[in-house]
Amino acid sequence: MARTVLLGALAALFFSSTFILNRAMSLEGGHWLWAASLRYAFMLPILLLWTLATGGPKAVTDALRLFLRNPLFWTLAGTIGFGVFYAGVTLAAAYSPGWVTATTWQATILATPLVLALLGRRVPTNGLVFTAAIFAGIVLVNYEQAQTAAAVGSLWGVAAVLVAAIAYPLGNQLVWEARHGGKGRIPRIDQPCLDAGRTPTLLLTIGSIPFWLLLIAIIQPPPPSQGQITQTALVALLSGVIATTLFLRARSRAKNAYELAATDATQALEVVFCLLGETLLLAAPWPGPLGLAGITLAVVGLVLYVCRQV
Repeated sequence: MARTVLLGALAALFFSSTFILNRAMSLEGGHWLWAASLRYAFMLPILLLWTLATGGPKAVTDALRLFLRNPLFWTLAGTIGFGVFYAGVTLAAAYSPGWVTATTWQATILATPLVLALLGRRVPTNGLVFTAAIFAGIVLVNYEQAQTAAAVGSLWGVAAVLVAAIAYPLGNQLVWEARHGGKGRIPRIDQPCLDAGRTPTLLLTIGSIPFWLLLIAIIQPPPPSQGQITQTALVALLSGVIATTLFLRARSRAKNAYELAATDATQALEVVFCLLGETLLLAAPWPGPLGLAGITLAVVGLVLYVCRQV
């Protein structure tokens, strides 16, 4: 269990780059849709090369066969877990500072028990007090932000992140359910390669492609700048490939609903990493008393939650 939590915490460190770099691109005037879609455009060749380098041509072939056996499942899971999730995160960057987005993102910890219940899993109860503390922290951070002139814009950002916070654990849990026997319309995909993290990341990326193409066709954003392309490539590597692989690896190690919820709770550390990074790199203002209290509550809630699970 301790190793699972450590993997989740390490993933949170790399995930935090998403909020910082997306905010930087937004401040430079880049369209949020390119920040989202180009991430997965870069991730695809990186993941294919990684799979080829570590497993050879057979690993790539096996992964593609897994997709072709259940294309609807991977497209649905990829659209929800990668498409809707990251569209919401990047849209929020246009309205809110990165650390606010990262703190609001912790609502995904509260969404996890709902997703588990939706898919027929026993909902963890021991950590509800701690998740309530995390939620209280989210409320404090956003209440402080609502006092500024950009209150309406911040609310749009909050709404976008809340949708993303539900989509991400839902997409990930669909993969977990498929790997552990499937149920109902979720197919059984009993393949050990899904435990590595690299393979499900690749398959979910492929599954999200139709979503991005449709969104680009509908919105028709102006062309991205060279700076936005470079920063998006960095997000793809740090957050899209490294962080997602670590996180899915951590989730694959979870044996029950309690461990799944504890693993998802490690994402609260993204707030700390993001706040430090954005303050140092983007000269963002330090949060006020309510913001600091909210962040503290979110992190303390995580620590207590994980200690209880361990």
